[in-house]
Amino acid sequence: MQYSAGGFGGYEVILILFVVLLLFGGRKIPELARGLGKGIREFRNATDGDLANDIKDIKKEFDDVKEDVKNMDPTKSLRDSNPLKTKKKKS
Repeated sequence: MQYSAGGFGGYEVILILFVVLLLFGGRKIPELARGLGKGIREFRNATDGDLANDIKDIKKEFDDVKEDVKNMDPTKSLRDSNPLKTKKKKS
């Protein structure tokens, strides 16, 4: 008898399927398989879609910052808060 590391033989697979059939019954197995398939599909879509959306969001943030820098007037902040400018005293 030859054993392979990490693999299941034919008898082991049949035994596992039989135990699953006894535990859950014939009516629950399709529901479990459907739920498992939906879960795997949602996980796959979430990982693929989130990465693409994250890249788009980051690109949009960079574009917004570039636009803000382009429209910035550096002299305005100096005019508004010049420390050397004397303030008029109110009498």
